[in-house]
Formats: sequence, C-alpha cells, structure tokens
Amino acid sequence: MPLAKRIIPCLDVKNGETVKGTNFVNLRKAGDPVELGKAYSEQGADELVFLDITASFEGRKTFTEMVTRVAREINIPFTVGGGINQIEDVTRLLNAGADKVSVNSAALRNPELISQITSQYGSQVCVCAIDARLDPDGWHCYLNGGRVRTERGLFEWAHEAEQRGAGEILFTSMDHDGVKQGYANDALARLADELSIPVIASGGAGTMEHFRDAFKIGRADAALAASVFHFGEIPIPRLKDYLFKEGINVRRGA
Repeated sequence: MPLAKRIIPCLDVKNGETVKGTNFVNLRKAGDPVELGKAYSEQGADELVFLDITASFEGRKTFTEMVTRVAREINIPFTVGGGINQIEDVTRLLNAGADKVSVNSAALRNPELISQITSQYGSQVCVCAIDARLDPDGWHCYLNGGRVRTERGLFEWAHEAEQRGAGEILFTSMDHDGVKQGYANDALARLADELSIPVIASGGAGTMEHFRDAFKIGRADAALAASVFHFGEIPIPRLKDYLFKEGINVRRGA
C-alpha cells in the first residue's frame, strides 16, 4: 500500500500569536499557536508547521519559547521555519524540541545552508520551502515572503535542494496562496515526476476537492493549509473521511 498522504495545518506566528492573511498581506489573527496545534493534533492532523513571521531578535526569542511549549504539549511531528539564516538557528530550534526545520530565502541566497544542515543533522530534519510564481517566462522562485523575484527557476532550484540533501520540498504557489481556488497541480505533478523526495503542496486550499486534486492530479505527498482549518471551514476528521472515500490512503483515528 502506498504511504499515507499527510494533512498538515500551517500556523503563521507573529509575536506569539497565530495569523493568516491572503496573498501574504492583510494578516488577521487566528488564536494561540500552542492551543491550536494541540487541537489539530487531537483532530487527526499528521504534522504541523509553525512559521515565524516576526523578523526581530525579540520575536525569535518568543518563537523559540513557543517551540518548547509546543514540544511539551503535542505528540505529532512539527516543522518550524522563518528567520532561519544559519546553522546556529537550526541548532536552537531543534534543541527547543522541533522535529524539522524549514529553510526558504536564506537557502536561496546561500544554498550551502542546506548542505550544512543535512550533513550535521540528516536529511530528515531539512525541509526546503519554495515560494514561486508562474510569470510570463515560467515558474520563478521568490524571496522575502514572495516580494522579491529571483532568476532561479522553481524546478531547477527544487532539484538542487534535493541534491544538497533536503528531505522534503514545501512548494507554495504565490498565485494560489490564500485565494482558495485550488493548488497548483500542474507544477506539483512536474515536481513529483522530477524529484524522488516528498513534495508538500501549499497555497490554494478552499474545498475538500482541492485536497483530493492535489493528491490525485498533483501527486503531492502531503497537503498544507491554514485558514480553512483555523476558521473551522474544513474539519480534519471530515476531510480525511472524504479523502478515504475518494480512494486516497490517509491515516484516520480509530
């Protein structure tokens, strides 16, 4: 039987509180990250992602304290990202109890960071997050939460990240993020074809059918979403029952 497809709520954390915006701006509050994470774990989420969107030193300290609390309260794997610029950041977050770290802009600027993380801690802890947009000249990677275009192509960079030892790719389509019209399934399917490591779909979930399509058409290994979970639009147990009925292998509660 193929590996179970994973459902991953994502929590953007700013100053210790969860927020979710549309197209990376207009943030609105959505609760306490530890409480939310605990609730998701109990509802049957497979993993969690916490992204620190506070860039300040103070914010990072608050985030690290939150990671310690999450590790105490939650029994499913969780990934942390945001503000990870050097190996010391990785060490700090893993020591606080995170299972994996997600690197994004810093890895694009300095690809050697992926090699450093994986040689010190192993591929299984390193998730390479890629924010990309379909421009007239093809899929391009973007820096700084999707604000700065680079000349790196999505597929070329994903391939390099895999070669450098990244254990997973977390691909967010900037065009789809927050607008709830479905995931970027064509790009996901191409990533699935070209890579041998798992691909996590991100950006675009609005209905249960969108998750189904990410798995069936996009052939993603996992699907990440935020507001549909945070605001109770799609309960995780119902989503998993639906996916199971659609012939998708998911881990369900007893």
